[in-house]
Amino acid sequence: MPTKLVVNCETGEQTEIELTAEEIAQREADAAAYAAEVAAREEAEAARAALKASARAKLVAGTPLTEEEAAVLVL
Repeated sequence: MPTKLVVNCETGEQTEIELTAEEIAQREADAAAYAAEVAAREEAEAARAALKASARAKLVAGTPLTEEEAAVLVL
């Protein structure tokens, strides 16, 4: 079973305590939320990179940019 370390700052005493079912559930929920946040951030970064690449290719080809492509080049 997962544990947590509790430290008494006054005495320096360290105690390892097993997590409760509620703490384990919260830990799992937090891990899932973090993983979703990381995935969303990576997806947004990939979309931005693709948009920049598209804008650059259009500039080289002399093709007009969309508003979104122009905006990503300015930022």
